[in-house]
Amino acid sequence: MNVLIVKLSSLGDVVHAMPAAQDILHAFPGALVDWVVEPDFAPLVRRCTGLHRVIECDLKRWRETVFTADTRNAWRAFSSDLQYECYDAVLDLQGMSKSTLVAKMARLGSDGLRYTLANQTEGSVFQAATRWEADVAVPVESHIHAVDRARVMCARSLVYALPDTASFGLLAHVDAAQRATKSIANHFFDIGHVEATPIVAFLHGSSRVDKSWPEAHWLELGHRLNDLGYTVAFAHGNDDEQWRSESLANRLGQAIVWPRMPLGALTDALGQCVGVIGIDNGTSQIAAALNLPLVKIYNFDTVWRTGPQNRDHQFSVFAEPTPSVNAVWNAWMQASALAALRDSAH
Repeated sequence: MNVLIVKLSSLGDVVHAMPAAQDILHAFPGALVDWVVEPDFAPLVRRCTGLHRVIECDLKRWRETVFTADTRNAWRAFSSDLQYECYDAVLDLQGMSKSTLVAKMARLGSDGLRYTLANQTEGSVFQAATRWEADVAVPVESHIHAVDRARVMCARSLVYALPDTASFGLLAHVDAAQRATKSIANHFFDIGHVEATPIVAFLHGSSRVDKSWPEAHWLELGHRLNDLGYTVAFAHGNDDEQWRSESLANRLGQAIVWPRMPLGALTDALGQCVGVIGIDNGTSQIAAALNLPLVKIYNFDTVWRTGPQNRDHQFSVFAEPTPSVNAVWNAWMQASALAALRDSAH
């Protein structure tokens, strides 16, 4: 069976769709599963176990430069790449006009079908007209976790039973991560100290100010982790986040600021951490997918939709207007203790 997944963006949504791909591979051993995604997220998707091809589609940039020769050449190359395989099923997991365009371009086998969502789910973006462009529109429950949304749609489309637990299949490149982490940390500590110091990543950045956690809270949490012997690593995706990271790191005893990294390198760096504390953002979803000890901080009651589903060592903390340091600290202590028990059992 040849299957094409169309999930172009955004970061969190792409990560949420990864278990659906793993479910298909589990249900149909030997299936070839391809995925169309925007270039920024392609290095991340390429780290997913079992995928056949990852096809990059830069519609956002091509729309802005539609009349240039480079764009025409890129479009032809993309079309050729997309139509190289003949698919038994094309799964549009996005339900948007851009994903519908890609799904319509894909080449179907003689009995192949295009599937898409039949309805909007709470908290998601959905363009209703897309359901009329597919061969089959698949209904899903309106109140559903973002991970389950993709999993349920794929299972109902291809008719298989869902595994009991979600597996993301996301792998960090450990050797590369070790080299990068030591290189960055050696600017701050001697080599021996770095190798002996466990790292907890702080993922504080968001395009939405209302999702942020107060700087004073991050600082107090960092001091508590330092007191237990942890080094705190700050990730950032823009100049404002970098400035905030450096400001906080400079006030902690043991802290490093990672350079701005593409998602593949960031995934590798996170894979070397003993755990992650972050707000509700896409990079925290990567940490969840890597099965790291994780605490996600919520200022809104949307935990049911995007919170970690692995309750063994991943927790969400919600409060209005924002969770306290003690609440986040207690969740971290529980997550790290449960992860230690899991590791010792193996």
